[in-house]
Amino acid sequence: VKPDVQIGETIMIEATPPNAGRIAAQTAKQVILQRLHEAEHSAIFEEYADKEGDIVTGLVQRIESRQIFLDLGRTEAVLPGAEQAHNERYRVGQRLKVCLLEVAQTSRGPQLVVSRSHPNLLRRLFELEVPEVFNGIVELKSIAREAGYRSKVAVAARQDGIDPVGCCVGLRGIRIQNIVNELGGEKIDVVMWNPSAAAFIASALSPAQVLSVELNDEEKVATVVIPDKQLSLAIGKEGQNVRLAAKLTGWRIDIKSASTAEEERVAKAELLTETTEEAIVEESPARTPDAMEPALVSAKPLEEAAEPLPATDGTFIPPQVPFEPQAAAEKPQVRFAEDILVPGPTKPETKSKKRKKKGTKGEGRAEDGIRLKKQPSH
Repeated sequence: VKPDVQIGETIMIEATPPNAGRIAAQTAKQVILQRLHEAEHSAIFEEYADKEGDIVTGLVQRIESRQIFLDLGRTEAVLPGAEQAHNERYRVGQRLKVCLLEVAQTSRGPQLVVSRSHPNLLRRLFELEVPEVFNGIVELKSIAREAGYRSKVAVAARQDGIDPVGCCVGLRGIRIQNIVNELGGEKIDVVMWNPSAAAFIASALSPAQVLSVELNDEEKVATVVIPDKQLSLAIGKEGQNVRLAAKLTGWRIDIKSASTAEEERVAKAELLTETTEEAIVEESPARTPDAMEPALVSAKPLEEAAEPLPATDGTFIPPQVPFEPQAAAEKPQVRFAEDILVPGPTKPETKSKKRKKKGTKGEGRAEDGIRLKKQPSH
């Protein structure tokens, strides 16, 4: 017994049980080691359970199938194939920054699952590289990411006079470049967040220029009109730009070119005009003919003088004279065409015709115009 022991202290005394054999000693050793492992696992679990969603750094220890095992120091983490960036290639001994997704307690100890494609990895990298984000002056409103290819980040300032986009990009892009290098060359677009949905959607489709945005709140659909020359830029490679913009804003985005939107507008206007005209025709009552006023009706029909009509064979057709009944005492008169027709102008006879008309010597003419030979005298 120690002479300087105080009240309440614990004293350890080595004692050997009298009937302790080899088997009992081995069993005691295993129990003690098991309790030590359990205590160690419990400490590791408590240490990393509070770090879910944070960044941890590890070394690539080994690569098995599609899984990569990282050495975190006191424990080991696994990087599944689904959480890897598609354009990254890993090698043993490589140092990686990963996002801690899940800490699970198993019979073999705590199991840590990490990720290189989760949006929280990008959020934590911004907090590490941008002090304004870490201090809360600049807020990351939303993040849309396709790991290894491209990401979009919407930022907003909590204080007046702060440029959130400039804070994240940094002088000459030094801050954003460090994040790009950490993610293996992944492109990052930093856009301004706006409480107006239309303005936010237009900003999310950058670098493309937006002409107009029409919102359908019921179906959560936004129709965006883009200039014809920037249509491919707004859609992006394999629809990547518009897909990320839809994830960032939470709206389903329908992109149309300016020419297509104009054609649809004209067709819609024509259809609306036709519908309006049909509705007016259906609503208007059938008009009844107005009653003729007796004062406007003449007692006798007007008689127009008939004009002679030229015939096709060169003659004139006598005009039709309206028949007027005469008195019974008068006798009917017979009228001939010669009395009605006006004699036409006569053409002057030429000299040759005059010569032909002159008779020869010794020839006489009958009244009917038949030439007679002179009878010889006996």
